[in-house]
Amino acid sequence: MRKRFEAQLTLGSIPIEQIQIPTKSRDELPALLRALQYIYTDKEISEQVFSLLEASICTKLPTGRPGMDLWSIFVLASVRLCLNTDYDYLHHVANYDILVRQMLGVHDGIFRGRDFLLQNIKDNVRLLDDDTLRKINCFIVQAGHQLVKKKETEALCIKVDSFVIEADVHFPTDYNLLFDSGRKCLDVLGHLMDTNEAYCTGWRKIKNWRKDLKNKMLVVSNATADKSKNRGVRLRKAAEDYLSVARKLYDKVCNVKQLNDLSFEEEALLKHLKYFREMLYKHIDLVDRRLLKEEVIPHEEKIFSIFEPWVEWICKGKKHKPVEIGTLTCVATDQWHFVVDWWAAQHQQDNQMLLPVIDRVRQNFGLVSSCSSDRGFFSKIDVEVIELFDMKAFIPKKGKRSLADIQRENDPDFIKAKRAHSAIESNINELEHRGLDRCPDKGIKGMHRYIGLAVIAYNLRRIGKILMEQDRQAAVADQRKAA
Repeated sequence: MRKRFEAQLTLGSIPIEQIQIPTKSRDELPALLRALQYIYTDKEISEQVFSLLEASICTKLPTGRPGMDLWSIFVLASVRLCLNTDYDYLHHVANYDILVRQMLGVHDGIFRGRDFLLQNIKDNVRLLDDDTLRKINCFIVQAGHQLVKKKETEALCIKVDSFVIEADVHFPTDYNLLFDSGRKCLDVLGHLMDTNEAYCTGWRKIKNWRKDLKNKMLVVSNATADKSKNRGVRLRKAAEDYLSVARKLYDKVCNVKQLNDLSFEEEALLKHLKYFREMLYKHIDLVDRRLLKEEVIPHEEKIFSIFEPWVEWICKGKKHKPVEIGTLTCVATDQWHFVVDWWAAQHQQDNQMLLPVIDRVRQNFGLVSSCSSDRGFFSKIDVEVIELFDMKAFIPKKGKRSLADIQRENDPDFIKAKRAHSAIESNINELEHRGLDRCPDKGIKGMHRYIGLAVIAYNLRRIGKILMEQDRQAAVADQRKAA
């Protein structure tokens, strides 16, 4: 049975509200821990956060076995993204960083207390989901607004922009994806052979198949980079040899025995084998059409990773990164630089995401007075809809401008908002430092969870910096009074 937090203090332990966090440190971690301390000590916010975590994580019937408490899961997930680190370093921090262990409530000052296992951290942090993180972020941003807003009814001025979060995949070509498909078929067959000896028939040279397929793929790769006069002849010969081996492998994989009375593990492995076999067939066809038949493959037929088939090929027009492979993500920030909304697009353009973002911000935070974005988000209909709800739309028009458009964009308020809009680039840069440059988690659900945790870590650190500045000012005031 999971607990929210181990309330019973051990001898010599420090209550979370009494932890002394350095206010002059420029590192990321103290600011995050100061915000977590604030969230924990505020009864209203902590109750809201814990209620959401209970509804999301405590879904199984109580078995009597204590799991990791909810506070530890939330703290460790936030620390991982704040530091933009992997689970190995998070495991080290959870067991050896005194401030983090005090925040987790496991460092008692006399005895070491309990240690966290690496796999235990991984399994528990992955229990969080995108919907829960969105709701938690709303409460965190509202807590931040309480610190910075002069009036409770003050409207938000939101800035919207998009950037690409890259997936942890290699650069795709049809021939190396063909090799990936073939080697994964052989890997799954190797696991099947370890599970049941009946699958071993006909696969005595399974290592040779992999070696031969890789060698032929490398020959194709070298031929594509060749700049000599006979490049076409070499490439065609290499592609024919490569496809010959790949087709033989595909035929052999199709003839794998189908046994009766399969175990759960065998069923799962055969399901994986079926998927990679389909990918093998698809990329045999693509390589054949492109290199031998010299066809132009339509973009919608291409897959850019057999492991993450949801990733997109995105060209943002940046000189240092002409192509990025991942997902386009739209974020909205307010005038106090809190991220109030985000959306991981799936085959959507910028101008398709603006109205849904504004709608979610209005539902979660109430009044919105203005919205600014770059010209990629412009849509005449969207601007009319935004202004219909008494909001100012500071969005430059894309393409040729009319006289009315020029007058609108030369308005002093428009110019001021356009200059202020550049602050979101700084916010996005810090989000990338919080982990959103490249997502190491697997699957589309892992990507969504990773984005949500990065946004929460960003907002918590923003709150922590505000609180640390207030602590420093209060310390200076106390010194003056004492003098």
